[in-house]
Amino acid sequence: MSYKILLFDLDDTLLDFGANERESLAQLFQQHGYAFTDELFQLYNSVNKQLWTEYENGNMALDAVLNSRFSETMLKLGEVVDGMVWECEYRELLGEGNQLLIEGALEVCQRLSATHRLFVVTNGVSRTQIKRLKQSGLYDFFEDIFDSQSIGHQKPSTKFFDHVMSHISNFNKKEALVIGDSLNTDIKGGLRSGIDTCWINRTMKKSPADIQSTYTISSLAELFTIL
Repeated sequence: MSYKILLFDLDDTLLDFGANERESLAQLFQQHGYAFTDELFQLYNSVNKQLWTEYENGNMALDAVLNSRFSETMLKLGEVVDGMVWECEYRELLGEGNQLLIEGALEVCQRLSATHRLFVVTNGVSRTQIKRLKQSGLYDFFEDIFDSQSIGHQKPSTKFFDHVMSHISNFNKKEALVIGDSLNTDIKGGLRSGIDTCWINRTMKKSPADIQSTYTISSLAELFTIL
């Protein structure tokens, strides 16, 4: 298949969000006087994951997720905090953090940008994602950035991908490929919209029967074998 348009997820596909997240969370909790323990990290992750699942299922607005995840976490510890204030501080820390690249990301984007049209498709927050892309050195390789906050819909919704397709000139589904690490957002979203997909499965997870990616690779470098 001759692909010309590549739709890249960002977090944990090109950027090591996990490392940036933990560093930023540690700073946030510490500046509010709380020791950032593994237990606290696990509690936050549990609350955050549940809220993001509600968002991805269309049951919760993005702002509601962002502005409640810290207040909900701390409420479980018997503490009342201003979730909106904490979120603003966290966003600043996240944007200023060390934007670590997934192995091979710079070379892959640099080489592919010379032969393909590259776009970002992310469920992240617009201002933060653009800032992180610029700091990572990847920004100039992409023709445009599509984020759920600006679009008003999130992956895997077909409305998200309908918007993307309608805002890319000369878009042809047969010439496009969605590339991402998440089966439930990137791969499911691409398949629902009739676009071929490439699942980056670094930990060799087993794919459920109802989500079968067009391609499965374990590292970004393997994209060259497809493209």
